[in-house]
Amino acid sequence: MTESTMATVTTELTGERGDLLHSLTNARHFLRFTARDLTDDQARTRTTVSELTIGGLIKHVSAAELNWREFVLRGRAAMPWDGIDFESLPAEAFEDWAGEFRLLPEETLAGVLDRYAEIAARTDEVLAETDLDLVQELPQAPWFTDTEWSNRRVLLHIIAETAQHAGHADIIRESLDGAKSMG
Repeated sequence: MTESTMATVTTELTGERGDLLHSLTNARHFLRFTARDLTDDQARTRTTVSELTIGGLIKHVSAAELNWREFVLRGRAAMPWDGIDFESLPAEAFEDWAGEFRLLPEETLAGVLDRYAEIAARTDEVLAETDLDLVQELPQAPWFTDTEWSNRRVLLHIIAETAQHAGHADIIRESLDGAKSMG
């Protein structure tokens, strides 16, 4: 799926919905742009003290967007960590979760980017038609101070998550080979 195909839904929308989806498309573009011309090994490379890599960030943002899209469709039952007692989880569970932040040896950057494009296209379709005012109960988790979010707030969260990690990826890329997303 090309960048122009990813933007099709957002160019057909107007008003608040069009603006929100345009912001998400823009944030996605900058995240994807940090991966331009990288090899799989470069996409796996840490360039800072952080464990984050460009391939891992794209993989994480894809998974987060998929989870929140499913929350819009099915509510809190869609969230795999709803109600989990995080303090009693075994170390292996955290290691599995950490794999979401790494481009694993059997994965390719192209494959992760293709998966991200598929997730983004479906999210755009769902958010183009969903009731932004619909409020749903949030899953139980220690990081939520609220008990419910509107679908609008979910979309804003996806935008913020994507933009934040695009910034992380830009720093990693500049440290890797000097390339910048902007400037």
